[in-house]
Amino acid sequence: MKVGVIGLGKMGLNIALNLLDHKVDVVGFDVFEGARQSASNQEVPVVESIESLLSSLDDKKVVLLSVPSGDITNDLVATLVDALDADDIIVDAGNSNYKHSLANYSLAKAKGIGFLDCGTSGGMEGAREGACLMIGGDEAVFKEVEYLFDHLSIDNGYLYSGKAGSGHYLKMIHNGIEYGMMQAIGEGFDILHASQYDYDYEQVARVWNHGSVIRSWLMELVEKSFSEDPQLDEIRGIVDASGEGKWTVLEALELNVPAPVITESLYARSASKIDDSFSAKVVATMRNQFGGHAVVGKGE
Repeated sequence: MKVGVIGLGKMGLNIALNLLDHKVDVVGFDVFEGARQSASNQEVPVVESIESLLSSLDDKKVVLLSVPSGDITNDLVATLVDALDADDIIVDAGNSNYKHSLANYSLAKAKGIGFLDCGTSGGMEGAREGACLMIGGDEAVFKEVEYLFDHLSIDNGYLYSGKAGSGHYLKMIHNGIEYGMMQAIGEGFDILHASQYDYDYEQVARVWNHGSVIRSWLMELVEKSFSEDPQLDEIRGIVDASGEGKWTVLEALELNVPAPVITESLYARSASKIDDSFSAKVVATMRNQFGGHAVVGKGE
């Protein structure tokens, strides 16, 4: 079965390459010519329109989306629903709000089209080498394309999480937890930075990642960042928020569930745009390492 991948950016391109490594036929499309050219240079078959992509797929069409959340995803789903037939399948592998995914599921379902919301974690490396996937939607639809999730994920790294919306809901909470973890790491290094001791932060991260209770992939990324810029002098401590942390906090408020750590980590990102702190630099460089998110350089 040939799979159409729409969105050939940092994540989508790596997803396409991962599928090709597993001998899955892929055809890709991106609205940006540069992204199409980059994919083509890496031997991903590409086309220049959604219409061409759909016409190149099998009678049973499977389209995987890796595009920015919000209107871009929602408009794309509406376009695909108009163009696809009953029993075709759409997989939204982006970071959509779960409420949008519920609406998109209903839109597709009304025409008999399968829709799966797939939370994707692991950053660019995971998309290329093996991600963590959380999939919501009708189980029968999931079963039809389960082999794709098996190919795309690390060993034991995908979960059918239940009904529509549950995949992106789970990814939302995952990202909220991620916000809190990153903030704690950043604050710890900020205290070290202000202390009387002359620590080698790369070596601190290295030793903490060998046998300590706080060892993690995030700590590995911090070690890598400090190896490249020992004092993080080349960047400013400005940390953007891509949405999921805020959605998690709003969900906690709606459910009357206290989530002070996640909430404070979100506030810290807002404060970083005013206060250029060392902790914010650490968080900013972690985001850059795992997701390719831009950092603000000195003088910008």
